[in-house]
Amino acid sequence: MIEEEILTIDEVAKFLRVSERTVYDWAQKGEIPSGKIGTAWRFKKSEIEQWVNSRLSGLRKTGHTSVQVESIISPDRILFLKDTAKLEALTALAENLATTPQVKNRQELIERIIQREELMSTAIGRGIAIPHVRLSSVTDLVVSVGISKTDIADFQSLDDEPVRLLFMIAAAYNQHAYYLQTLSFFSARLKNKELRSSLLNTQSAEEVYKLLVKV
Repeated sequence: MIEEEILTIDEVAKFLRVSERTVYDWAQKGEIPSGKIGTAWRFKKSEIEQWVNSRLSGLRKTGHTSVQVESIISPDRILFLKDTAKLEALTALAENLATTPQVKNRQELIERIIQREELMSTAIGRGIAIPHVRLSSVTDLVVSVGISKTDIADFQSLDDEPVRLLFMIAAAYNQHAYYLQTLSFFSARLKNKELRSSLLNTQSAEEVYKLLVKV
């Protein structure tokens, strides 16, 4: 019975015991399995149940150890940014990601990254931003890293600190759990002040890569 398997925003909100606005924001950001029929968001109940299970148990079982940095980052996806504005920095990283075989639609990636940033800043504090998106035109999760030698002041960070380190994540639409785990991994890893300082003092992409893959 197909009708019973498709949920509205209101039904998902009641199921998850959160507000409709929260569900809407998650859908807009690609953070919950969803799709649009016309202009209305719709959700498959089975996918929502799997999403809840992965959120409640996945990271607790595996921690951050299942994210293999060497498989999602390479030296050619590490950039030293000279731009001092957010838009230019995001575009440079998206252009870099678009050269990878995992990204099939360059323009869509750039547009969605910028749209995501306009919706809500991805600057998480401590000089770090983690712009991220899930797209059907991406075949596997991939990351591009930006090291800025100058402050990027227009990111509207949570702590008002200018951004210097950027980790851009693009994932396939069906990689929701791994996508969230990767976001969590970098958010936790970059809390290390010594690591942040070391990254900012690097002179080559190879140095950055070695610091990031180091256990």
